[in-house]
This record gives sequence, structure tokens and C-alpha cells, in this order.
Amino acid sequence: MRVAFLTHEPFWPPSGGGSAEAPHVVRELRRRGHEVDLFCPRFEAPEWVLGDPGLRVRAFTGWEMGRYTRLRTLKYLMYPSALARQVRGVAGEQRGRAWPPWDVLLAQHTIASVAAGMARRAVGGRLVFNYLDFLTGFMEAWPGAFTRSGLVPWLKRYEMTMPGRFGAEGVLTVSEPLADRLVAAGCARDRVRTLLYGYDSRVFQPGTTEVPEDPPVVVMHGSFDRHHLGPIALEAVTRVHRERPEVVFRFVGRETPNLKRFVGELHRRCHGLRVECPGFVAYEQMARWLRGASVGIVPYEETEGAHCAFVAKAVEYLGCGLPVASTPLENLSRHFAQEPAMAFSGFDGESLARRVLEWLAMPTSRRRELGKAASERVASELDWSRIAARAVDWVEHVGKAGR
Repeated sequence: MRVAFLTHEPFWPPSGGGSAEAPHVVRELRRRGHEVDLFCPRFEAPEWVLGDPGLRVRAFTGWEMGRYTRLRTLKYLMYPSALARQVRGVAGEQRGRAWPPWDVLLAQHTIASVAAGMARRAVGGRLVFNYLDFLTGFMEAWPGAFTRSGLVPWLKRYEMTMPGRFGAEGVLTVSEPLADRLVAAGCARDRVRTLLYGYDSRVFQPGTTEVPEDPPVVVMHGSFDRHHLGPIALEAVTRVHRERPEVVFRFVGRETPNLKRFVGELHRRCHGLRVECPGFVAYEQMARWLRGASVGIVPYEETEGAHCAFVAKAVEYLGCGLPVASTPLENLSRHFAQEPAMAFSGFDGESLARRVLEWLAMPTSRRRELGKAASERVASELDWSRIAARAVDWVEHVGKAGR
């Protein structure tokens, strides 16, 4: 097959979150012999991309794209129409050859899905949307002036009805709760497949040597957006510090304005609090910052976006053998309901702090035993090779049905 692969995130190197999935899916497409045109923001291509004649990079150069770019929201809003124009332009260059130019337009994330839907009207082919999250559902945690504007419910409805709006023949979702919401919004159940979310088990695995836990370390990594660090996280850290003042809190990721405000408020509340903020860490280096910790936390506020997410950090904590304390996000609590290394709180800082303190009170040897067993389980189920194979199985099914 010929596949156009669209994403709004730089393709390489992976920065974590949804961007980590794209290279694995593209590699699996190429391993099976499918030709791929990669539409994405400009990036420095590695040798495995440059040396593959069946993988053509169609870099978007209109403006800088990225999770931390200036005016990010505006650029994200403008990107779909601009990328759709680029796709139509590339297709126009191929008239007189095979038409439609692609059997399948495969879009990662909602933003690229809008572009793929707009372009397909002119270039044909079949559509597969890969929902790696419920993007607009996270807006419920944005400032009150925005959430009271009435825009959030409208944007959520738009995102959930996109498969029907653009006539997508296939949909992949990161979780069962997200699949349920898409079906409730009118998407045919037989067009939806739940993919889940993966991780690189070669990178995120327990260390070969034991790391002393003196003092104990509670770790969180991520992009530190608004929904990551809110009142629940603030109250949880405050209460853990009150009970165990020797505990170190490690926040690994770019020092966003949200993270700076959060840490500043913690220091105002907690005299003597020990906080580590190493800044941005490349995806391939993240595991070493996790292995030396005692507990990983997922202190997300309650939003539909969070409920539908397959939170990458939870999988990566488990992959490194860390026990996890998390708020009761619908997908995590459903998928990991029987996982001994996962402990769920309520949506409040006090109960999340109790889960953290319970893990810290457990003998280190027992925590490591539970963590090692969890690492083996997630490696067998959620390694990227398995996730990418399932994704391409569905893309092939959709593509062949159109022939």
C-alpha cells in the first residue's frame, strides 16, 4: 500500500507522549513493505530515515511547531489547513501516475486528523484517525474564563464527531473509555479499534544494580501542562512533606511556567522542602531519572481528557519497576485494576498523599519485588513492537477494504 502519514509533532527524536509512537508505526509500515510519505514539521532526519527510499519526508516548513513553541495554540489551530494544502500540493504533483496517490491517509492525533480529513476530499484514499488522547477534554482544566465561555463543550463535540464529519473508515484509540465516547458520538463501533499506548521496554526497565533509597524520592515526569500540576498535586506534596520531610520530590521535564509556579508555591508552603528539577531530558535518557526513585506519581486533575488517556508516565514508571500512586483516571483504573504495583487515590490531594506514604512505608525489598513483576507484565503487553503491529494490522484492514 501507499500511505500518507500525518502528524503535528516533530517526528524525530521522540519527545515523549504521543510523539514516541510515530517512529514505531512508520517502521512497522516499512517493514511490511508499504510506501510512506511522512508529513510532519521539519526535523533533523536520522540515517534510518534518509537511507530508506520507500520513506519520503514531506517536511512542513511554514512555521516552527512543537510542544514548547511560542504561540503554540494559535499555530496548532492554523496547522491543519496549512498541512492539508501541502498534502494536496504533493498529490497534484503525482497526477498522471497512480490516483489516488495514497491508499490510506493515516493521521496521528486530532490536529493532524483534521488536516487528513480536509485533504482527503481532494486527493481520495481511505482515512484512519489515530486518537492518542481526547485533546479538547483536557481544556476542562484551563482557566475559568475560558471554560465558562461555552467553547469547551463545542470543541469536545467537534473532536468526538470528526470520524463521521470526515467519513473516516477506521479509527484507532488509545483507550476503551475514548472508544466508548466516540461510539456514543455516532462513530460506528465496527470502525473503531482500541490500540492502547506503548513504551520502549529496552529503555524503560529496572536497573541492573540496586540504588539506595536514602532519602526516598517521589518522581514525576512529563510536559507539565495545566492538567498535570493542579490543586491535587499541590496538596499531595504538601501533606507528604509534612509527614516525611526527608522525601525528595523530583520533577523531570522542561521547566514550563506551570512547573515554575507550582514549585514556587510549594516552597512558600513547605519550609525545607527538597525539590529537584533537572529540566528537559531526552526520551532515551529518561529512565535513569526514574530508576533512582521510590515512587512515581500521576496527580492529574479530573477531566474527560485525563479519563480517556493511557497515561504514558504510568506505563514508564512500571516499566522501570516503580510502584505508582495515581488519581483514579477512568482508563488507568480500568486497565490496571488488578495491578499490585498501582495504587489509586480519590481526586483529592489528601488521599493521593496517603497512597504515596503507604508505598514509602512498605519495605524497599517488597516494593522492588512488586515493581519487577509489573515491569515484566507491561513489557509483554505494551512494548512498542506490539502496539505498532496492532496499529498496522488495522491500517492494512482498512486499506484492503477499499480495493
